[in-house]
Amino acid sequence: METLASRRIADLPGPRGAPLIGNLLQIDAARMHQQLEQWCREFGPYFKLQMGRRKILIVGDHEAVAMTLRDRPEGFKRSVRLQAVASEMGLQPGLFGANGEDWRRQRRMVMASFDPAHVRHYFPSLQKVAERLVGRWQAAARSGEAIDLQADLMRYTVDTIAGLAFGAEVNTLESDGDVIQQHLDKIFPALLKRMLAPLPTWRLLPTAADRELKRGVLAVNEAVAGFIAEARSRMAADPTLRTQPRNLLEAMIAAADEPGSGITDQQVAGNVLTMLLAGEDTTANTIAWMIDLLWRHPEALQRATAEVRGVLGDTRCPSLEQLAQLDFVEACTHETMRLKPVAPILALQAERDTRVGDVQVPAGTVVIDLMRIDSVSDGHLSNAAAFEPGRWLADGPAGAMAGRAKRISMPFGAGPRMCPGRYLALLEMKMAMAQLLNSFDLASVGTPDGSPAREHLSFTMTPIGLRMRLRERQHERG
Repeated sequence: METLASRRIADLPGPRGAPLIGNLLQIDAARMHQQLEQWCREFGPYFKLQMGRRKILIVGDHEAVAMTLRDRPEGFKRSVRLQAVASEMGLQPGLFGANGEDWRRQRRMVMASFDPAHVRHYFPSLQKVAERLVGRWQAAARSGEAIDLQADLMRYTVDTIAGLAFGAEVNTLESDGDVIQQHLDKIFPALLKRMLAPLPTWRLLPTAADRELKRGVLAVNEAVAGFIAEARSRMAADPTLRTQPRNLLEAMIAAADEPGSGITDQQVAGNVLTMLLAGEDTTANTIAWMIDLLWRHPEALQRATAEVRGVLGDTRCPSLEQLAQLDFVEACTHETMRLKPVAPILALQAERDTRVGDVQVPAGTVVIDLMRIDSVSDGHLSNAAAFEPGRWLADGPAGAMAGRAKRISMPFGAGPRMCPGRYLALLEMKMAMAQLLNSFDLASVGTPDGSPAREHLSFTMTPIGLRMRLRERQHERG
């Protein structure tokens, strides 16, 4: 070990901090990812942060990042602080925060629910929600209204995940009242803020926002309990749903109820909440970034539009088979996630003494992986900062680079803990883009002041201020 790992974390360079607290007060939670990326360019692919008494290793090298992600759950786990903060907020434990044997049991259950055969059963729910999205955008186009892109896409993803995952009719696209989305939107920002807070002020002097968050978490937990109760009631009335589940939740319950599964209803609830949170933010953010990037790259927009209209024709809503033919749209999705990953940083904790690159990492050390340093570096990909979807097509001019791009860009993670919902997320993204490009022409996409959309980190990376105006496409619909 000593001959291979010649450096200790204490010996690494890093930003100068203050006595006792280190770099704690230098971190701006909303742009933490950009701060770490800038420091990585300044200090190199391995540097340290001092957060109070804790030394944290920051890693930008994609090969080392991939190694840490693949060495889960044995070598690295979710940080203890994440689990503690989430638990204190009242969030049910699910696969995202689980470790060890708990993770293995839950992973089997969740993976069973994402079986491709099951996904085909869920697909009509996705089509129904996509048609509602078109209806909402048609109304905006006819009135000349500017669409708050992030808000509408959050509604689309909440409705989609509720229908696909829980068989629940959560229709936020056709309702502007108090909806579950408004509670969900508060959870991720609060989670990140509390993880970085030097003092737990919410315990000593809770603010109005803290009290509102508490009410929101209670409301979400009640909604989740309702989803589970409804699913169990359906399955009791129709036992065939245990072998032919119609949604992810029914599949999870069937797997959890298998003898020896070791899965509790609390863990099922935790995974329902995980799907709501992860399925809302990550997918909506990627679609919003993709629309923005396509608008700023007219040739790519023209090609994606031509592909969608050529495949769909007068089809009212794409089929699963039609979505599978949208190769360039999928390439646009991968290129968007390379440039604008919704999780630009991932925090892990070492389970044992190990090494990352040439750095010795003692057990218990927090390691933060920077997910896009190398994926936007010309040292690893040609013209890396540019939006070039063709680099993901094997038969394109940059096709030889497709394999390399896949190795460097890891938006769904890597190794055993790779996101189990990645296939479903890609379907949601392609469905939204197909409906947009087949039903409308983009009139404008941008922020009110004309500046590029700002990257805002609230656990996931969100574009701030994007507005979209649409014109209805004039054609016959079948």
